[in-house]
Amino acid sequence: MEKLKMQSENLVNENIGKIAELFPNCVTEGYDNNGKLIKMVDFDLLKQELSDIVVEGNDERYTMTWPGKKQAILTANSPINATLRPCKEESVDFDNTQNLYIEGDNLDVLKLLRETYLNKVKMIYIDPPYNTGNDFVYEDDFATSAEEYLQASKSYDDQGNKLFPNNDSNGRFHSDWLSMMYSRLKLAKDLLANDGMIFISIDDHEIENLKKICDEIFGNKNFLLNICVNRTSEIAKNYTIFKHEYSLVYVKNINNFNLTTVEKISVSRGTVGNTDQTMPIIEFPAGLSCRNIPDGIYKETRKVEGSSENIENFDPIVIEQGKLKFPVKLKARWRSSNDMRNFFNNKCQPTPAKINGEIIEIYFENDKFNPQIKKKTYEKISSMYLKNKKGSEDIKKLNLDGCFDFPKSVSFIKYLLSFTHKEDIIMDFFSGSATTAHAVMQLNAEDGGKRKYICVQLPEKCDEKFEAYKAGYKNICEIAKERIRRAGNEIQKTQNELKHTTVIDKPEQISVLEALQGNEQVAFDFIKTQPKSDVSRQVDIGFRVLKLDSSCMKDIYYNPEDITQDLLTGLEDNIKEDRTPEDLLFQVMLDMGVLLSSKIEEKTINNKKVFIVGEYDNDSQPNLICCFDNDLTDDVVKEIAKMKPLYAVFRDSSIATDSVSVNFEQIFETYSPTTKRRVI
Repeated sequence: MEKLKMQSENLVNENIGKIAELFPNCVTEGYDNNGKLIKMVDFDLLKQELSDIVVEGNDERYTMTWPGKKQAILTANSPINATLRPCKEESVDFDNTQNLYIEGDNLDVLKLLRETYLNKVKMIYIDPPYNTGNDFVYEDDFATSAEEYLQASKSYDDQGNKLFPNNDSNGRFHSDWLSMMYSRLKLAKDLLANDGMIFISIDDHEIENLKKICDEIFGNKNFLLNICVNRTSEIAKNYTIFKHEYSLVYVKNINNFNLTTVEKISVSRGTVGNTDQTMPIIEFPAGLSCRNIPDGIYKETRKVEGSSENIENFDPIVIEQGKLKFPVKLKARWRSSNDMRNFFNNKCQPTPAKINGEIIEIYFENDKFNPQIKKKTYEKISSMYLKNKKGSEDIKKLNLDGCFDFPKSVSFIKYLLSFTHKEDIIMDFFSGSATTAHAVMQLNAEDGGKRKYICVQLPEKCDEKFEAYKAGYKNICEIAKERIRRAGNEIQKTQNELKHTTVIDKPEQISVLEALQGNEQVAFDFIKTQPKSDVSRQVDIGFRVLKLDSSCMKDIYYNPEDITQDLLTGLEDNIKEDRTPEDLLFQVMLDMGVLLSSKIEEKTINNKKVFIVGEYDNDSQPNLICCFDNDLTDDVVKEIAKMKPLYAVFRDSSIATDSVSVNFEQIFETYSPTTKRRVI
């Protein structure tokens, strides 16, 4: 059986492999700092492969750099031996929820999630710590030049996280912040779906530098826009008043990106008053709808003295039963002559427009016979968002006021989320006050979506002077989880109330989006007129809590050659004593690339605990089956093999001898030969 690696990917080796496929002559061998033989890139030769002139040295070129940039890249690429441990007691509906709340340094968490969520996240929103001169917490090796200095200055919190006073007196004021952001954004890009997008909130202090590093990581062509967002409280300085901040928007690949989530219907007249416009003749087909026009024969069209939008007809226009009886040729300065012709040639079926959206109908509105073009387009992201509200008001409604500094508003995040599809995965790896989680649940309640969120937050300690600490919360994660619980309960309460709403006939057609984006009275009137099935939705208000920790495996698992015979004495297992089977399961899920939100079923077979991961019934294969108990019998293995999982994972110590291993292999070859077997 093959052994799992149980650590995050080494992106350097992966990148070297990609280079070797394209330029095998540029990959050679060398020794690392420990004298170990490794594959290396001959960069001089690679430069020559990518140049059509002789490369002799470093030419000056436009680039964004700072002290620590190379270390930031190295830090992002280096593997870690870590895991995410489940915490059921702090979760809500652990067994059924699709949402994740992860506690730990986001750099390490992103590394662990990379393989599992590669190209799967549709939208990332982050509100990173602004570089305003205040302290921020991170654990990156590039944060200082010497560990001894940190130890001497006691720049650690109780959890061992490095605290660094990033103020103007620090010579690395910009460099430290950029290094912190660069490594995380580099990893975040890999998680984005090919048509995914990322929103980054930022203020004036680092907007220029952030834009440059994002151009480098995501590519300048994938920059979508910079949203200017109004501040809910102004910041006054000596000569200026700051009333806004920003949200940078990048996409993973502009060629794959599209916005087809929020539909808009527009109707425009077919003529324009531009005197430079050509005046082609277009034939309007029989059967075209004629609204507010009595049946009859009409000899005149629009004829207004001095107007540039007059219409010339060559034959009488016959209307019968509200439709054009015969084709008619009209001449005018048409707004979209090619679009109209294409629509008619397509037998008046929905037709893509030249510029945006699609033409879904063309009709005459009155006896002036100016055609109306009905077009379906999709909401676009605006470069200005001026409806921002105080996020503290959202917190106040949950009786948590004073627990967070400057939280983002639910309404703003909901606006960004409106550009995602209802089944998408949303991520926030600077989760803070958990506004993103709140907004995902709220929008799902409003539009029936099944969006899932992944929130990541470092458990920073609460200052003893703040209200949160006085209320009993030790760190920011504790407050955020309580915020999600309370928000979920309020959303569920509202949903339950809607189930009992009195239903009356709808006086008019109002879309869900229009009602819910309008004022409260409009929304209330809309809700009263909806069938119960439309307004009472089942919303996932749960979340699985996972906590970053060291690997479940002892050092011997990763470097058996470094363990001497003396150290092996007494070592009966390569798994740490304090780890539970559930801990092992989640590390295996990470290693196997199985979504951490997957359904997990526990089953007992001959007194052995077995985990079945993924949807499973008699007609389908489970994705993964694990059993970490010792002394497995053939009967247990046979029952697992009969379920025909894609993967089966066992504890190495449960396979005591070679003969037992051979039996296991024979059982799988008999009942499920395609199952991939692994051990830890």
